[in-house]
Amino acid sequence: MKPRDISEAKDPDLRASLAAMQRAAQSARKTAIQTDTAIVVVREGQLVRVSADELRQQITDDDISRQTMALKESVS
Repeated sequence: MKPRDISEAKDPDLRASLAAMQRAAQSARKTAIQTDTAIVVVREGQLVRVSADELRQQITDDDISRQTMALKESVS
């Protein structure tokens, strides 16, 4: 099922499941960073090990992207 399909489901639990899975993934990333352990994710159909250092870098990169977008919006 596609995210759009899930958001239009009649079952309220199913509609909420995508957000719940996203929160769980974020929580797993946070725990991995705190415990300096890796997580395993699926990228392009392949299992990929992501170290805590890589997760920290992703957070830094995401923060920079958000700050850049906010700056562009404030200038516009």
